Amino acid sequence: MSPTALALVLAAAVCHAAWNILAHGVSRIGVPFLWWGAVAATLVWLPLVPATGGLGNARPEEVALGVGVSALLHCGYMLVLQRGYAGGRLSTVYATARGTGPTLTVIVAVTLLGERPSSAAFAGIAVILAGIVAIGMLDRGRGSAGAPGTADGTAAAEAPQPRRRLRLDPGIAWGLATGVAIAIYTVWDAHAVREWAVPPVAYMVGCTLGEIVLYAAMLGRRRRELLPVARRHWPRILLFGALSPLSYILVLVAVTMAPVALVAPMREVSVVLVSLFGAIVLREGRPGWRLAASALVVGGIALLAI
Repeated sequence: MSPTALALVLAAAVCHAAWNILAHGVSRIGVPFLWWGAVAATLVWLPLVPATGGLGNARPEEVALGVGVSALLHCGYMLVLQRGYAGGRLSTVYATARGTGPTLTVIVAVTLLGERPSSAAFAGIAVILAGIVAIGMLDRGRGSAGAPGTADGTAAAEAPQPRRRLRLDPGIAWGLATGVAIAIYTVWDAHAVREWAVPPVAYMVGCTLGEIVLYAAMLGRRRRELLPVARRHWPRILLFGALSPLSYILVLVAVTMAPVALVAPMREVSVVLVSLFGAIVLREGRPGWRLAASALVVGGIALLAI
C-alpha cells in the first residue's frame, strides 16, 4: 500500500470514529436525526462537486444506478447501526460491526474480484480482525449490553440486569447485522467508483440526496420532530454531515489506489479510538483488556504497511 493511500485510510479512520461517537450520543432519536444528517451532508459537500471532477467520465445512467443502490444500502446500514447503539455498548457494537464487515469484504474481494494481497497483508488482516473480535467479545456473558448515550449526548447510567447465559449480547447481534451491511455497501461502492469512474465526492453527494428522499418517506408522523431536533442538536448535525461523508470519500479515493481487501481492514484502526472513548469517557469497563485488544489492531496495521 502506498504512503498516500495509507494516509488517506488513517484519516478516514479518525473521521469515522468521530462521527460514530456523535451518532451514539443521539442514537435514540433515530430517523429525524439521520434525515438532518443527510441534508447537512448534501449542503456541505455539494458545492465541492465541480472542484473534485464533477461526474467525471461516468455515464448518467451508471451514476444513477450506483448512487440509487448505494443510498438504499447506506440507509439500511445507518438504521441498523442506530438500533444497535440504542441498545448496546458503543465499543461492543462498533468493534463487532467493524470486524464482521472487513472479514466479509476480504472474502468477496478475493473470491469474486480476483484480488490477491501479499502474505504479510493476509497476516495483518488476520491480526486486525482478531483484535477487533476480541474487543467485541469483551462484554459477552455480562448480561445487558449496557447503556448507550442519551439523546443529549450524555452517557446513561447502567441498570443492573439479570444474567442470561444463553442469550447473545444484543450489542454483538446488532454489530454482526451492521457488519453484513458494511460488507455489502463496501463492495458495491468500490465497484461503482472503480468500474464506472464516478468521482468519489459526486458519488457520495448523490448517495446523500437519495438518503434524504428515503428517510423522508420513513418519517411519517415524526416529521413534527424535525424542528425540535434541529434546534437542539444542530452542532452535532453539522459535524455528522461533514465527517460521515468525509470518512467514506477518503476510503473511496483509497480504493482507487489500493486493493479493497487491504483498504477495508486498514480503516479499522478507528476501533482503537472508539474503544478508548468507550473505556475512558463512557466507563464501559475492562479498559486494560480493551486496550490490549486494540494493540492487536495496531500490530496488524503495521503488517499491512509492509
